[in-house]
Amino acid sequence: MTTAITPPNTIPTPTGRTSLLRRVIRRPLGTISLAFLLVVAVIAVIGPLIAPYDPNLASLQLVLAPPSAEHPLGADSGGRDVLSRLLAATQISIAAALVALVTALLIGVIAGLIAGYYRGWFDNVASWFTALVMALPGIVVLLAARAVVGPSVWAAMLIFGILLAPAYFRLVYAAVSAVRSELYVDAARVSGLSDLRIISRHILSVVRAPIIIQSAIVAGIAIAIQSGLEFLGLGDMSVPTWGSMLNDGFINIYKAPLLMMWPSLAIALTSIALTLLANVMRDALERTVQVRRRRRRAVATATGSIAAVTTSIGTVTGGIGIGIDAEAEPTIRHADDERAAARAGETILDVRDLRIGYGQDDGGTLEVVHGVSLDIRRGEVHGLIGESGSGKTQTAFAVLGLLPRGGRITGGSIDYEGVRLDTLGEREYTAIRGRRIGYIPQEPMSNLDPSFTIGSQLVEPLRVGLGLSKKDATEKTLALLERVGIPDPKRTFAAYPHEVSGGMAQRVLIAGAVSTDPDLIIADEPTTALDVTVQAEVLDLLRDLQAERQMALLLVTHNFGVVADLCDRVSVMQHGLIVEHGPVRAIFGRAEHPYTRSLLGAILDEGPARAPLGGAAIEKAEIQDADVAKADAVKGGAR
Repeated sequence: MTTAITPPNTIPTPTGRTSLLRRVIRRPLGTISLAFLLVVAVIAVIGPLIAPYDPNLASLQLVLAPPSAEHPLGADSGGRDVLSRLLAATQISIAAALVALVTALLIGVIAGLIAGYYRGWFDNVASWFTALVMALPGIVVLLAARAVVGPSVWAAMLIFGILLAPAYFRLVYAAVSAVRSELYVDAARVSGLSDLRIISRHILSVVRAPIIIQSAIVAGIAIAIQSGLEFLGLGDMSVPTWGSMLNDGFINIYKAPLLMMWPSLAIALTSIALTLLANVMRDALERTVQVRRRRRRAVATATGSIAAVTTSIGTVTGGIGIGIDAEAEPTIRHADDERAAARAGETILDVRDLRIGYGQDDGGTLEVVHGVSLDIRRGEVHGLIGESGSGKTQTAFAVLGLLPRGGRITGGSIDYEGVRLDTLGEREYTAIRGRRIGYIPQEPMSNLDPSFTIGSQLVEPLRVGLGLSKKDATEKTLALLERVGIPDPKRTFAAYPHEVSGGMAQRVLIAGAVSTDPDLIIADEPTTALDVTVQAEVLDLLRDLQAERQMALLLVTHNFGVVADLCDRVSVMQHGLIVEHGPVRAIFGRAEHPYTRSLLGAILDEGPARAPLGGAAIEKAEIQDADVAKADAVKGGAR
């Protein structure tokens, strides 16, 4: 078998964007519901033309006649052919529902876009009118309208569309209000685009998906309401509709029970199909992928050397898709030096040939980690370094069992102190994660719940995980807050997250990570969101805590300076592969892989001196220096 060979350092590219229709029909529920609705739509258009009889032709001889060859569905109480009336009623019922839907769309969407974008007086008036309409009982309004305009199905649905408009208004208004101040909207204004173009091109695209989903649901509601009004006898009974047929069948339910079944099936199946289609469209528009309960599934790859590491683009899963596999160079490994050998305790985390993939709309799997192997020893600090998108965070999340929705382990194994993490269910994982494995996230403020105090968020894991009493958990939390360098532990304990700085919040999360005395802590870019001074303090804190508690620390970072300061060993990751591995001193002094050398070469320290200034640049620099000297003299005289 011949496969296309891709260079190992080629970045995997996802499959191209597909249309909404293709994404919908690829799902069984979408295909079935869409096919049924297409049949209903065709019948609504040509139903009266293919009806075998006039739907309003009555015959005394056929009153409540049972199904026969001439009348497959029988006849109703007026001797009219049920099949002909059902075909004609489909046109009227669907058209009436469309009247309500289009009315609601035009009023609600346009008003929501204008009110959300411009605000001002129109926002106040539209919001007031929306609240007023929502406060009105719909059935009472429809009954009053019938008394004024008569039993017209079209007038009733037009009024019902006005009653449905607030649902669209609130949906669109909320979405537009959330994006009207975004930077890309400001950039569009600055670039000279008109408000109409900004709304139609940039704003409307945000609410397009919710509108489509809402429309499918509202169409089902409109059909149900329209049929309900006709069933209650509030419509024009001379016009064939599903509701009027349902009314006639209910009146004669004991004489001809089959009369109830045909309109009931039409209403129920159409409403169910619309609801299912709305759910499928929601998944397709949000690009969500069904997560299978099995954690492992075979991934088809080309045959090759067992020791070779393969790079895969769109890995074949279950025989669907096209796999492009390429044999990559083996990982460069350096022997342990004295420092690394001194930390060579027992291995507590052993990751072997780990592969991570994300399901795609076409049923295939996009692999993002391609056979990562690393081991972490007790008491050592192991750095996992690489540029953004290299797969290092995905690897860490796989160990924690926290892969994003749609992600799953497609191959390899994760062994933690004799336990295969990749085979555990969520309940078994909970007993390990947070108790035996700690986690320090990248964004401190976004990982603290703003609704609860800091103390309550630190005490709860101790009570649930370790079974401590509230008093003991509080005492341990206060001691930890003091240990991580928080000046006033009691004040911070009672504070909410917004009342502390980013550096303090990171110290709080470090205290939470070590509170259960884990054997391993995974720190994912723990200093990225902090300023330089606070970064140094947090790194010193991590070093001290790791040394005194003899924990293993997996440090995920893209900063070689952090690696040099803290780590004993380091693994360099590129495009989902470990390309070089070894002690820190060996990596810094004898790096062999071109990617590792390029990362080291990107460090600014000891770089070439700045080129000499000349001409106008020298004159500008001299003026700036004179201004600085003058300011210093003024300050000295003031003193």
